[in-house]
Amino acid sequence: MYKLDAAITGWINSLSGNSLLDHALITISNLGVPLLILAVAAQWWTGPERTKTRHILIAAGLTFLIGLGINQVILLFDQRIRPYDAGVTRLLIERSSDPSFPSDHATATFAIAAAFLIHNLPKRGLFFLVAAILVSLSRVYLGTHYISDVMGGALTAIFAAALVKALYKPATGVDRFLTSIL
Repeated sequence: MYKLDAAITGWINSLSGNSLLDHALITISNLGVPLLILAVAAQWWTGPERTKTRHILIAAGLTFLIGLGINQVILLFDQRIRPYDAGVTRLLIERSSDPSFPSDHATATFAIAAAFLIHNLPKRGLFFLVAAILVSLSRVYLGTHYISDVMGGALTAIFAAALVKALYKPATGVDRFLTSIL
């Protein structure tokens, strides 16, 4: 499996070298997560079904945090080296100090998408899904992650979304309190 993972990762990274595309994907990688967080937060005051929307926004935030927390647990057991350290890719951005698997960028962005999709907001969920794919692929393109790292991050996010969906129910006392803020 590693050979296939390295081959796909190397192929995606080999597409780099076009200064315009490189710059665009560096920008997507750097700004993708903060912009998606802003896009989620900005919805707090919009929409006709404000309570339902706010529940989903809180669920997205919880999914984001739980997904990243799960990643930290995984890192206790798996210290995968980065593809640029293994000679698979050429790095286009600064080196990272943490292990490669799973990708926090992928987890963060797919967590938002998964939360919207699992809570039945398909149009918004699809927007966030496209953004998550772009951010995740940018990480492979830039040489900082294997393709399996971003797939692992996506799976962590999906698991976290399912966990939040099962545990954080609408119209509970906690939900009524949180959705009534501001």
